[in-house]
Amino acid sequence: MSDNTLKENKDIVSRQKLLIFQQNGSGEQKIAGVKKYGGDQFELEVFSIDEVLPPVLDDTSEYLPSDISCDLVLDFLIHQDLSHDLAALCDEKKIPVISSGKKVIGKMVMCPPT
Repeated sequence: MSDNTLKENKDIVSRQKLLIFQQNGSGEQKIAGVKKYGGDQFELEVFSIDEVLPPVLDDTSEYLPSDISCDLVLDFLIHQDLSHDLAALCDEKKIPVISSGKKVIGKMVMCPPT
């Protein structure tokens, strides 16, 4: 197979769109790793929350988008209320979530140990 054929096949495959949620830079190292090792396989959109938050958020709509569209969500949020509501939104949209080191419940949520 020639180099041109490989390049043409690579152009046909669409990049996976990742939406990354972080709080106060909590995902920066992971984002850097995805950029470094993922090459051009991923289209990254980073959603950062850099405010001081109260211990309990009854309504997270001020901090999270009302609608999302992507192939995969990476949750590096620190606040459990934000992670919970993000998982619920993703579950509703049938978008898988990786929420490392947390105990978030949802059909589409994976919580691997850190």
